[in-house]
Amino acid sequence: MSCSIIPPHILRALSRSGDPLLEDAARLTMEHDALLRRTRLGTDAAGPTAVRPRRRKGAAAEPVAHRSIHDAESGTTLPGALVRAEGADPTGDVAVDEAYDGLGATWDLWHAVYGRDSLDAKGLPLVASVHYAKEYDNAFWDGDQMVFGDGDGVIFQRFTASLDVIGHELAHGVTQYTSGLAYRDQPGALNEHISDVFGVLVKQRSLGQAAADADWLIGAELLAPGVQGRALRSMIEPGTAYDDPRLGKDPQPAHMRDYVETSSDHGGVHINSGIPNRAFAFAALAMGGNAWESAGQIWVDAILGDIAADCDFATFAQLTVAAATARFGLESPQTQAVLVGWREVGVLAPASPGAATSVTVRRTGGFAGVTRERTVALQDLPAKDAKAWTSLLAGKSLHRAAAAGEAATHPDAFSYDVECAHPAVAVTIPEPALTDRTRRLLDRTLEA
Repeated sequence: MSCSIIPPHILRALSRSGDPLLEDAARLTMEHDALLRRTRLGTDAAGPTAVRPRRRKGAAAEPVAHRSIHDAESGTTLPGALVRAEGADPTGDVAVDEAYDGLGATWDLWHAVYGRDSLDAKGLPLVASVHYAKEYDNAFWDGDQMVFGDGDGVIFQRFTASLDVIGHELAHGVTQYTSGLAYRDQPGALNEHISDVFGVLVKQRSLGQAAADADWLIGAELLAPGVQGRALRSMIEPGTAYDDPRLGKDPQPAHMRDYVETSSDHGGVHINSGIPNRAFAFAALAMGGNAWESAGQIWVDAILGDIAADCDFATFAQLTVAAATARFGLESPQTQAVLVGWREVGVLAPASPGAATSVTVRRTGGFAGVTRERTVALQDLPAKDAKAWTSLLAGKSLHRAAAAGEAATHPDAFSYDVECAHPAVAVTIPEPALTDRTRRLLDRTLEA
């Protein structure tokens, strides 16, 4: 899937702006984007085709970035002529050098902070092309590489100028190699959200900005003088980034009550991403310090964990709670900040006084046919088991085990029922379909 930074609703607005130059640039961009989507269909499963550098035998070398910047020379043939390779001096072409530096800053965030060797964790070379097409109003990750337009010069300036846009688009590559979130509806909005998160974290880390000092804007450097707006999106105040007669008004909602149901833009992936964006910004501000450290690490843990391609907002919220709990503890300030963020935007329900997540475990069957049942609040369990339950309830492994259960069972096998209200879980699983670790957790919970 080709993922671009400028959403369709902005390009449609520009195509009806009444300014011939803007209308032509917008229509050209939409035509290119439509062609790219058709071209990518059926090719995504094969993965990127970039040539990886050869690794020397013997002791593993410290990972390093492998960047190459190409010049499309206002054409559409990719990647174009190689103009700057890894380690080469600046060229003097601003777009080339901004792309080189932006790819490096993004690679460094993922490696230095999260221990990941490039987008695929296997040293994938980072390839970028600049000066794509003429007056092209977009930048995109096409599944193999980054591509940057120069903008129309009236609304949008060159797309390499925004470091968070570079970080955003490359994060689509990380998603491609990890969760593989479907690019539609809530999973697609999460896909865009994750890219906004790590785009803004690349910028904040590069600038040395703590969460409280950051502007939480995406694409602020893209807007030309005279545009009535601050950026493409505001993570902390969705819906306030721009209000311009040519661009229209920022349509992003900040709360689930305003979730936009639409068939355009793959179900509003660039619009509804405002909801989880605000949740992350709130959580990061509540944690304090540098957002790429605690909050960013929690989000990395969530996307590297038990996440399905069709994950929705509520499930992802629980995955981040589970990730925070596993890393910092259930009652930690970090976990509480994550809960505050998701409650602020209506994805998780407000906490009732004294309320705690509880789970019911029931075991039936076996040779003696004895039934045992217990309902327990997670906060009353040992810390290790509370963490395990939080992760288990947020993930998909219980549902997968239940779906495979009939084929795995045998006469006189125990059967386990697991029920929870928040998150909503109600499954029945024959014992042979459970992993040993999960079965031991269920038995400890029954016996506690």
